[in-house]
Amino acid sequence: MVPRAVQTLQSANLIACEDTRHSKKLLDHFSIDKPCVAYHDQADRRIMDNLLKRLADGEDIALISDAGTPLISDPGYRLVAEARSRGFNVLPIPGACAAIAALSVSGLPTDSFYFGGFLPAKGSQRKTVLAEIKSNSETLIFYEAPHRIAATLADMIDSLGADRPAFMGREISKTFETYLQGNLAGLHTQVTADSNQQRGEIVLVVAGTKSKVDRVSVDAEKMLSMLLQELPASKAASLTAKICGGNKKDIYQSALLLQGK
Repeated sequence: MVPRAVQTLQSANLIACEDTRHSKKLLDHFSIDKPCVAYHDQADRRIMDNLLKRLADGEDIALISDAGTPLISDPGYRLVAEARSRGFNVLPIPGACAAIAALSVSGLPTDSFYFGGFLPAKGSQRKTVLAEIKSNSETLIFYEAPHRIAATLADMIDSLGADRPAFMGREISKTFETYLQGNLAGLHTQVTADSNQQRGEIVLVVAGTKSKVDRVSVDAEKMLSMLLQELPASKAASLTAKICGGNKKDIYQSALLLQGK
């Protein structure tokens, strides 16, 4: 919780929560005693209308979700859209976001990414979505439910390839925070072998297609392969870029692929 978030909750007239019971723990921790109302995008329309009326009456309303940033695969879109359409001022309070946190430590390209939220629960629909984005060059980011993580990784292997570099963050910033790195096949093996990896909130970060890495020249690829026999990927990539030219980031990604990571 950033200080501004605490100040906002302390000064709000009303706090709209994804789950008031869950939010009570947070509010009690910061000694915030404000009226709360449960709000979810699938809630009764009358709840949203009441919130909009209170805004029209000049009140300040804070919106919080159970974890992470509201609206990022969490409730709030309909309320924000309606509030903006009526001219109310809507301000974000920057804070934790699992997708960005996982991406930042994944070791995969961060300059361009595709956030897919939660993939469909049904396997056939999930495979259809994965087939549609198979050729995306951007890094892919997904949230996944713990009881579906093994099946999702298996579908990703079928759709994207077992060797596709991937990263999994679980329970980010919490007590049982865990990170797994490798390729999709390696992640699937680790997850199926350890039931603890099938618990909590999960973020999957998957490398995009090799199109960006294909920019590495044939000469650079050969040099990189030789250097990787003696040096870490980062050092090998740096030397290859100096000797053969080319983009160091692209060469580093090629190094990871050559190592099967």
